[in-house]
Amino acid sequence: MAAVRVRVPAKVNLALRVGETDEQGYHRLGTVFQAVSLGDEVIAEEAPPGEFRLAFQGEGAGFLPVDDTNLAIKAAKALAAHVGRGDLGVNLMIRKRIPVAGGMAGGSADAAAVLVACNALWGLDTPHDELHGLAARLGADVPFLLLGGTAIGTGRGETLTPVMSSGTFHWTLALAHTGLSTPAVFKEFDRVSPPQDTEIPVGLLEALRNGDAAGVGASLINDLEAPAIRLLPTLARTLEIGLEAGALGAIVSGSGPTCAFLAGSDAHSVELAEALGVFSGVRALRRAFGPVPGAQVLP
Repeated sequence: MAAVRVRVPAKVNLALRVGETDEQGYHRLGTVFQAVSLGDEVIAEEAPPGEFRLAFQGEGAGFLPVDDTNLAIKAAKALAAHVGRGDLGVNLMIRKRIPVAGGMAGGSADAAAVLVACNALWGLDTPHDELHGLAARLGADVPFLLLGGTAIGTGRGETLTPVMSSGTFHWTLALAHTGLSTPAVFKEFDRVSPPQDTEIPVGLLEALRNGDAAGVGASLINDLEAPAIRLLPTLARTLEIGLEAGALGAIVSGSGPTCAFLAGSDAHSVELAEALGVFSGVRALRRAFGPVPGAQVLP
């Protein structure tokens, strides 16, 4: 096969509860992920045995490593090692649209996409549960970007339970001028907050099941939002502006700093983008809808 193209979504955390740390020092989480239509595209092409190359185009391309420290390269090599094949290689091109260090799992999404792309390119037919296992070892968010849709994540976020959801949810995403380090946000959480109850709000799950956008908006919760705002205070004003413009709900996505605003319709998401676009604390705006599938090979 000459080349494989895979599209992979970003994620928004509709709920993110942060509990105590486990024996390895990782926080136990209770989260609800939703995959949204803002996504990256991975193109995988055959390469000589043992050759793994990576290049980027688009959002933040110049700031991303292309060596073995990148999750995308780690994913390709992990799959080759898993099947015990030293004769495999790949050239990867990733077209970025997911913000870098934005709390939308861009790096994890690319790793998920590479697993799917290399599995197809190399004709491996690796079962989904084995890909899930590889994904979980690469990072806590990677399994969800394989799955997509809407799901509860427990443990470190890698143990997934699909959530019944009806209808389409429209999002306006406000990107910040600087990224936030996930470890730094967790460290700030630990500095000022005790561990929280990781139970998912029942009202959120009911609203998702009923396609009740207003109910979902009212139930959004993120225990990392306050520490993210302490590290980047302009986020507070970004959230205020969106709510003043009629957003059904507003939340810092994951560890931030991207702010996600739930709109009542596609047209409403445009209005929110216009209101947020005048604020100097916002670098760029994107609109998306969810839920969408996880990493998928394109025809």
